[in-house]
Amino acid sequence: MDGIADQGNTPPAVSVLPAPAQRGGTSGSAAPAPKIRAGMVTLTKRRDFVAAARARKQGTQSMMVQGRRRDDDAPFRVGYTCSKKVGNAVTRNRAKRRLREVARLLLKDHGRPGWDYVLIGRAGETTTRPFEQLQKDFLYALRRIHGG
Repeated sequence: MDGIADQGNTPPAVSVLPAPAQRGGTSGSAAPAPKIRAGMVTLTKRRDFVAAARARKQGTQSMMVQGRRRDDDAPFRVGYTCSKKVGNAVTRNRAKRRLREVARLLLKDHGRPGWDYVLIGRAGETTTRPFEQLQKDFLYALRRIHGG
């Protein structure tokens, strides 16, 4: 083998990450695009969650809903959170998945432009409550937050 180690049929190393220019990472001050899931803009910044916490709140048996009217007529935004009181990571993620699905189904018809909504899971309730009741709880909270 002429002193060269047999490399076999291993392919050359390939980088999985795109080049920095392709990742959208420029050195300019361009804001990142908002995260959009199922036609809804998702809250990601802490300041938006804090602002919603200072606004209207309505608790139900299965969740707490916070709503805040913004000063623009942009589409509504929604955020989800569960504290460690809800359970371990698996339980918290399950609760957030259920909250996301409720929001996806109901906010397109009942959400208002220019509003931020935060759905907060409750320990022992968000994951175990029947889904139809979860939907009714959310609609009740929305009516109360919107002033109806």
